[in-house]
Amino acid sequence: MNINPTQLLSQVVMFAAFVWFCARFIWPPLMRAIENRQKQVAEGLAAAEKGRQSLELSAKQADEAIAAARARATDIVGQAEKRAAQLVEEAKSLAKEEGNREKAAAKAEIEQEYARAREQLREHVAALAVAGAEKILRREVDAKAHGDLLASIRQQL
Repeated sequence: MNINPTQLLSQVVMFAAFVWFCARFIWPPLMRAIENRQKQVAEGLAAAEKGRQSLELSAKQADEAIAAARARATDIVGQAEKRAAQLVEEAKSLAKEEGNREKAAAKAEIEQEYARAREQLREHVAALAVAGAEKILRREVDAKAHGDLLASIRQQL
């Protein structure tokens, strides 16, 4: 292939016209499209960074909320345990008071039964004494008979 100066000049003119045409009509829309795409990518990256920061902030807030909820739950459990201990103590004191009342009532009942038994014993002893005196008076007055009679009365008591 032979290249002569005319062909070379025409090639240079054609190339220059092509470059001018590309620079005038093709390059500006292409650059606008590239700039728009760069702007979209930059906005997307900014939005992604903003989303990441928002996610980190939300994660921190969630952690704080969880920590606060745990602290509140621990507080509630502590209060419940304290209230349970208080209820147990109240129940113990009420049971102790009830036991003391029942003990006092039983003691009073025992005292009454004791008094009744003593009274019945006195009545029985008095009846025996009257019966013994009656037997002594019916028999003849004899020391040996009186001693035997008193011995039998002692055995009955």
